[in-house]
Amino acid sequence: MLIGEGFPGQRLHVLSRPRAAEALAAPITDRLLVTDVGHFPRAASHGRARPEGAEGAVLILCTEGAGHLEVRGTGFDVAPGQVIVIPPGEPHRYRAAPRDPWTIWWMHVAGHDVTAFVRAITGATAEFQPVMTVRDPYAAKAALELTLGSLERDESESSLRSASGAAWGLLAQLAADRSAGSREKNDPIVAVQDYLRAHLDTTTSTAELAKMAGFSVSHFSARFRTAAGMGVVEYHKRLRSARARELLITTSAPVADIARAVGYDDPFYFSRHFRAINGMSPTEYRAYRLR
Repeated sequence: MLIGEGFPGQRLHVLSRPRAAEALAAPITDRLLVTDVGHFPRAASHGRARPEGAEGAVLILCTEGAGHLEVRGTGFDVAPGQVIVIPPGEPHRYRAAPRDPWTIWWMHVAGHDVTAFVRAITGATAEFQPVMTVRDPYAAKAALELTLGSLERDESESSLRSASGAAWGLLAQLAADRSAGSREKNDPIVAVQDYLRAHLDTTTSTAELAKMAGFSVSHFSARFRTAAGMGVVEYHKRLRSARARELLITTSAPVADIARAVGYDDPFYFSRHFRAINGMSPTEYRAYRLR
């Protein structure tokens, strides 16, 4: 038999329906509101079956043990460092593994921004992936712990907003992880991006970067675009522009020197690229920021 709650050492906070309704009609929390949040350690026999789904989106972070999710006719095993995200109204079942029950941090969220967050994290309908590996599970746990601590303090406007902020940050990071793809620290695309950040003053061809990553040019270009959301040339151009903006604001160096510092021998060519990205020339940008 599945048990919904009541585990030794558990923490749990659930907003009343009237308080949740008030918060969903108030600024800030109308965008994203944490209605339920908790921590279940070693939750033996834990599980839920919701034939009609939950009112809000459900997020479950597994930090130890294992569990299993069933949704849309597909089963997903859940391991430590992975998170479940279930859309509002989505029928589902989940349970702790019988021999190694999970320890989880979880929350339910509602509000205008929830649908966009869930789609960004789980993917389009044809690519629906409700379970993903978290890039930084310790930060995810900390965000959920802050969310729970805020609501345990009280249900004042400030506490609800604090919980919403922590939850918003976590969901935004999960969405960023999803858009970047599943990448480890030794991923060659990550290595190339690190190289480009460290060599803003150097021009390296796409062929050279592909060789560095160990891919053909076409495969490298496709992988890079998927990870970064843009081609490698545009990515490097924007890194250079960001560094140039910093130098324009924090130094009095001439534009020509700044151009060379970010890899442009021709200051006029640099200015054209800078204007294309920032909507104004380097000189105009410096005057605008320092006025």
